[in-house]
Amino acid sequence: MARTSSNTASVRTSTGTSKFAAGFGKFSRDYAILFAIVLLGIIFSFSSPHFLTFMNIRNILQQSTAVGIVAIGQALIVLTGQFDMSLGQNVMVTSCLAAYLMKYANVNPWLAVLAALATGCLIGAINGYLVAYVKIPPFIATLGMQMVCMGMGKIITNDSPISSMPPQIAIFGTTFIGGVKYGVPTSIIILVLMYVIFSFIARKTKLGRNFYAIGGGQEAAYFAGIDVQKYRLIAYMIAGTLAALGGIVLLSRLDSAAVTSGNAYEFDAMIACVIGGISLSGGKGKIVQALLGTIFLTLFFNGMTMLNVHPFIQNVLKGLVLIGAVGIDVIRNKRK
Repeated sequence: MARTSSNTASVRTSTGTSKFAAGFGKFSRDYAILFAIVLLGIIFSFSSPHFLTFMNIRNILQQSTAVGIVAIGQALIVLTGQFDMSLGQNVMVTSCLAAYLMKYANVNPWLAVLAALATGCLIGAINGYLVAYVKIPPFIATLGMQMVCMGMGKIITNDSPISSMPPQIAIFGTTFIGGVKYGVPTSIIILVLMYVIFSFIARKTKLGRNFYAIGGGQEAAYFAGIDVQKYRLIAYMIAGTLAALGGIVLLSRLDSAAVTSGNAYEFDAMIACVIGGISLSGGKGKIVQALLGTIFLTLFFNGMTMLNVHPFIQNVLKGLVLIGAVGIDVIRNKRK
């Protein structure tokens, strides 16, 4: 009897150990970027005494806010098996529109923000309609929209920066909870709140589950009764709105809007998604991985700047990171 009890306990222990090992293995695969962030932080902390300070870490997180918000939208589109090349210019044109309305049209700041969000949603809706219903390849449709937004931004600003925004919009980017010295920037709170909301939507709602289903197999999703076109349109609309929110956060943080605002954010968001672990093939990944990818990118280039690496070289490195991330994603999908 004692021997039987001992054997049972041994089996339970081995089962528990195997479950822990399996769980840890899955966690390490899904959140490998988290280990990379920690490793990068350790390396840069030895390279520069100013790197691992409260102010620099807060600065890194604050710099991540606009791109991080845009990356949520890109992640939702990528989960459906598509992508959006116009998100960066969406950031630019919506921030310029809000700045123009507040500065030169004397529009109430909150109405200007709502107008910017509505414009971002409209841009996303047009992209979604062209991709989902007209069947234009996403690269062509969104690249065309990128050029449209670029031109509209130049028309709105007359190719000149618009600065000195009303104090009401400071809440999006320059205010702190807990004081300026050791407080938390409101932009970081907005970023975290967006990730909490959309992580819940992606995992716990019909909308999110349908995004995953469409990315996992468009035909299977269609035969399962999912309106593939409608949900792809919704994904683009959400992404467009989030890009506009990113533009407002950036406008508030910089107290200025220009045609250079949001430059290459679509690539940064794409890199953040892929390097974080969201598959370009669609249907695989978690929204929070886009945040981790964004933090990794900002951390990496913040460290490069502290080490006085030339900006041109940093652009080369960013391109290599993108190629490497996509290459890893391709290899990962082949193995599965």
